[in-house]
Amino acid sequence: MALATKRHYVCRLNQQKSSQKRLSPIKTTFYQKKPVRIKSIIFILFCTGLFLSTELFAQEKLSRKERKQKFQETQTSRLFIEGQKYLMLEDYDRAYFYFQKARDLSPDQPAINFKIAEILLKANRVESALEYGMQAVEADPENKYYNLMMAEVFTKQRQPLKAAEILENLMESSEGNQNYILDLASLYLNAGEFDKALKALDQAEEYFGIVEQLTVQKQRIYLRKNNLAKAIEEGEKLIEAHPGNSQYVLALVEIYFNNGKTNEAIALIDKSLESYPNQPELQMASYALYKDLGNLQKSEELILTAFANPDLDGMVKAQAFSDILQEMKTEKRERKLDDLEKLMLENNPNDASVLTVVGDRRLFNENKSEALSYYKKAIAIKNDNPQVFQGIITIMFERGGDFEEIEKYTIMAVDEFPDRAEFWFFDGTAKSALKKGEEAEESLLKSLEVNQGKNKQLVLLVNGQLGDVYHSIGNKDKAFEAYEKVLAENPNDEHVLNNYAYFLSLSKTDLEKAKSMSEKLVKRFPKNSTYLDTHAWVLFQLKDYEGAKKYMEMALNEEDNPSGVMLEHYGDILYHLGNRNEAIAYWKKAEGGEETTEQLLRKIKDQKYYD
Repeated sequence: MALATKRHYVCRLNQQKSSQKRLSPIKTTFYQKKPVRIKSIIFILFCTGLFLSTELFAQEKLSRKERKQKFQETQTSRLFIEGQKYLMLEDYDRAYFYFQKARDLSPDQPAINFKIAEILLKANRVESALEYGMQAVEADPENKYYNLMMAEVFTKQRQPLKAAEILENLMESSEGNQNYILDLASLYLNAGEFDKALKALDQAEEYFGIVEQLTVQKQRIYLRKNNLAKAIEEGEKLIEAHPGNSQYVLALVEIYFNNGKTNEAIALIDKSLESYPNQPELQMASYALYKDLGNLQKSEELILTAFANPDLDGMVKAQAFSDILQEMKTEKRERKLDDLEKLMLENNPNDASVLTVVGDRRLFNENKSEALSYYKKAIAIKNDNPQVFQGIITIMFERGGDFEEIEKYTIMAVDEFPDRAEFWFFDGTAKSALKKGEEAEESLLKSLEVNQGKNKQLVLLVNGQLGDVYHSIGNKDKAFEAYEKVLAENPNDEHVLNNYAYFLSLSKTDLEKAKSMSEKLVKRFPKNSTYLDTHAWVLFQLKDYEGAKKYMEMALNEEDNPSGVMLEHYGDILYHLGNRNEAIAYWKKAEGGEETTEQLLRKIKDQKYYD
């Protein structure tokens, strides 16, 4: 198995069973506000109103200058409260208007400048936010929230060291601000200050304890500094702090493996399995590592043990099974797959991933019936795999027959994956077969819309199918236009050449063009009964009855059970050659067959040809 495959196991298993609660991601906003209800706002306004009314009585005793100052303060307060109300309602334009009005009266009020900066930052007007934020901090340098907003402004300006300086000062000023240590570490990482980032992460570890998020960040830094020993040491600390957690063992295994220390990785796994044997994820990782070392016997023992464990996630088993399925087919490989398949179906019988890969194996072995059965079971459990839908629909179209059931799956597919143009094509094709012309047209046009010209082959298929649909609903002009689009790109498209020629013959127009197209097909496919039938009918419309008889007989010879329309056509040809009795006999054989004309019963009854 190639190196990439081994890494796949280690990486994928590392993601499977994470039950450890993680720290929250690094914040992008450094300050938060508690939501305030509308009732609270009304109460504030009410109280403010009472307070202002009381003050108005007191103003009589103040000087004119004092009254003016008091009035200005009152107006500022009212405007600020209005701005805060609209800010809470997320009506930022009105909030900005009222805060600016308040600022006109009190330009040095830090709370007002802070609120204006807050709105500008939400609008991503970072430079303007910086100006107002600086004024707020200058007026009240000890305010934590003003400083946090400035840290966010500098972060958005890609000045992480300035933001880090603010956080450093906040953390020095109060023990209660130590929770910003992760933000500080992130800023130093973004600035490429790895030693300072490590120092911050060590402080964070003292505050939060030994947790995965911190360990991973420290390991990344040590690996960038080419200090593998320290990266390994951090992984060992994490494993020791959380014994029995296979995820953390796998993380360190990955570091060992990626740095060419496969034996050390195996030793680590073996040590963990001695203490906690029920860790199938580690057995799978060990399987991949032993296989990489060429110890196939040991690797096969491990994979069989892991597959026998129902605790191992079905998706992990399915991926391993699929990888083996891609290997060169040998008797030994088939025996191994037989054993693994049996274990999967015994221990994970209702896992969609398991059922899917078993279906894949059947499909590789050309057992499409069983493949279809497994794919249907998988979809019934979990319908989020587009490849499974594609497998079901493709196999069912190949088999033909029950288009109602095909439509059931195409509808499921377009509902689940509306952005997959091929599913709209399948849906339109199924609806066309069910004679749902207008619905078929809608789905096919949707396919073109979703595809946006990206898949050129799909465009040709859709236009070819649209030609059939338009003809079925009586719009010959649009049908022929669609066919012409296809032939302009691919003059040898079999489907279009055949149907276009046949429909031209039915309408008795451009018969020489129809002959040219059908003739091209029978030369390329001299044993295709459908194409031979079409060419015969084109020649019939051109009154070349001898030629028509020749090709129709060739078509009939290729069919064990000729369709009704082929038998009827042959009867029509014989009639025009003067073989009336033989013609009537073939019309009778055609009775009850597929796609016969409305005139067939009249032909039989009156014993004469009707066009």
